[in-house]
Amino acid sequence: MKVLPEKEGFLTIKGHKVWYQIIGKKEDAGKLPLLCLHGGPGANHIYLEPLKKMAETGRRVIFYDQLGGGFSDQPHNPALWTVGHFVEELGEVRRQLGLKEVHIYGQSWGGMLAMEYALTGAKGVSSLTLSDSLASTAQWNAEAMRLRSELPAETRAILDRHEKAGTTDSPEYQEAMMVYYHRHVCRLKDWPDYLNKSFDLVMKNPEVYLTMWGPSEFYQTGNLKTWDIRSKLGTITRPSLVMSGKYDESTPLVSGEIARGIPGAKWVVFENSAHVPHIEETELYLKTMANFLASVEQRVKAEK
Repeated sequence: MKVLPEKEGFLTIKGHKVWYQIIGKKEDAGKLPLLCLHGGPGANHIYLEPLKKMAETGRRVIFYDQLGGGFSDQPHNPALWTVGHFVEELGEVRRQLGLKEVHIYGQSWGGMLAMEYALTGAKGVSSLTLSDSLASTAQWNAEAMRLRSELPAETRAILDRHEKAGTTDSPEYQEAMMVYYHRHVCRLKDWPDYLNKSFDLVMKNPEVYLTMWGPSEFYQTGNLKTWDIRSKLGTITRPSLVMSGKYDESTPLVSGEIARGIPGAKWVVFENSAHVPHIEETELYLKTMANFLASVEQRVKAEK
């Protein structure tokens, strides 16, 4: 990997500090920067480490930790943790960093955020890359329950018992939860350090995740429980790439809903991956993404 210049710092948004990092110095002619939205909610940019290589395609790659996670401020204020807040924050990040024309990448919750942002009619969004995401929490939950039903009986019993008792923070529940995660989040035998570090940071302060989502990927109790934008997907007009893994918790039904709903969207499934194909099949993933962004830029160039 080429050594590329990095810049990092903090933006002040609504009186709080939001951490950002820029990989690369400027764009090659005809290229546009890539703004990356991490998952969670309440996670951080760290597990998106492989995406730094996208800067080698002649564009800056910009990461930021959404308020409440990672290196950004983590105020104790559950009232802040709403879709509306994070949509507004995204717009302010763009404004303060001068990202007038940009590709937006969103992974999991980041994809939800990217679609919500696109639905505001925001200008200057040249494309959307929506990875391992969803358009309906109810649809996701139905598929998660199906995947959960395939877990060993003793694992399901532990999950059921702790959810009923309200003891989902117990080590036994967390251990049982990881059985699902190793099937449908990341199937690598040894998770890379940056993925483990990303998870560890969330566990140190899970307030945003618990407030918006719930105790686990397959148990939703937060304010996103009724979230559903399926009926609005047809109004997203930006060129869109949908990506998912064959074993993803964003199953073919879930990711396919987005791909079918957004006019002209392209959908790519990674055959040896679960929820983080950018980690599990990095080379193919980045090539797929680079080709998509280049095709969008070529189209813009041809139209001028």
